[in-house]
Amino acid sequence: MTFANVGSLGVVAGKRDELVRHLTRRSDALADVGCLAYEVGVNDEQPDTVFVVELWRDQAAHRASLSLPEVQEAIAVARPLLTGDLGGVQFTVAGSPLRDTSLVERPESSR
Repeated sequence: MTFANVGSLGVVAGKRDELVRHLTRRSDALADVGCLAYEVGVNDEQPDTVFVVELWRDQAAHRASLSLPEVQEAIAVARPLLTGDLGGVQFTVAGSPLRDTSLVERPESSR
């Protein structure tokens, strides 16, 4: 089932755009391991925060991505730009009005 990882990254003052450039570099390796979407965003009301929304084929694909050399390198480059103030949530996607939800196994509580 589709796995979502949605987070916020606290960024060293003045380094937000550098982090965004780094996080938005094209990576075919992510798609190859099962990343369906990786969206990076900003909000001018929170100038020292970067937001990331990731959709993965499943949680195992997300875990597998963390061992990719490209991802390990990206983490190493990003780390000095981060304050350590991290937030977020992970969840299994239950469905979407943008696609046929019959392809998504619904949780027992919503049947």
